[in-house]
Amino acid sequence: MKIGIVGAGRAGRGLGLALQEAGHEVYLHGRRRADVPAPLVFSYGGQPPWLAEVGVIILAVQDHAIASAAAEAAEWGGVTRDHVVLHLSGILDEAPLRVLEVTGAALGTMHPLQAMAAAETAAERLIGALAAITGDPRATKAAREIAESLAMVPVVIDPKVKAKYHAAAVIASNYLVVLAAVAEQLMVECGLDEETARRGLGRLMEGTLQNVARAGPRQALTGPVVRGDEETLSKHREVLPPRVLELYRALGAMAREMGRRDSRD
Repeated sequence: MKIGIVGAGRAGRGLGLALQEAGHEVYLHGRRRADVPAPLVFSYGGQPPWLAEVGVIILAVQDHAIASAAAEAAEWGGVTRDHVVLHLSGILDEAPLRVLEVTGAALGTMHPLQAMAAAETAAERLIGALAAITGDPRATKAAREIAESLAMVPVVIDPKVKAKYHAAAVIASNYLVVLAAVAEQLMVECGLDEETARRGLGRLMEGTLQNVARAGPRQALTGPVVRGDEETLSKHREVLPPRVLELYRALGAMAREMGRRDSRD
């Protein structure tokens, strides 16, 4: 498949390299000159020179820039009914692309449920990751084929649930980092240096995530809430600072509910 990517940031470069490794012919386009890893073909400036060569155009830009990127693409005059146009946002549906409806292009979205911090490791990181897909039938078909070529797991979802889907992703990824930071700070306050605390907590969290992946959250849940150890929980509450205590209480309440559901099953 010949694929053109508009946007040379981390997502564009990472996805481009992954697609290239999967055997696609990939072209990358940005607003200005940039360092792009080989073997990606890079262009910059106005209209991409490869527009007539590709069947799929992916707008790999930040959410707030999708609508303007789509409007710019409409002004190129080279987007036709032979194209599929996708964006990568996890929360937005096809609405920002509607300006391209007059071209006859199929419109859709494909959100890789994975962080691509480094372009060089994107292909490996995407293996087994979910790809949430919405859009016109032809766009959905193309997005599914792209995801499968990357060994991802494509899932077609209702655009109306994208906000909830994205919130789930934020909780699982971004807020997991916040929890790690909170735990690390508590460990440092106990006298550990940051590196030791980070390594120890990292190993603990790795093991927990492996259990979640293998058996699911309810089976992976352990600790004093599950055991009903109120004495331990009380001691925790006595030593935690107010903001952390608020978080601890909220998460503890949800853990209790999970435990009650298990006891009823």
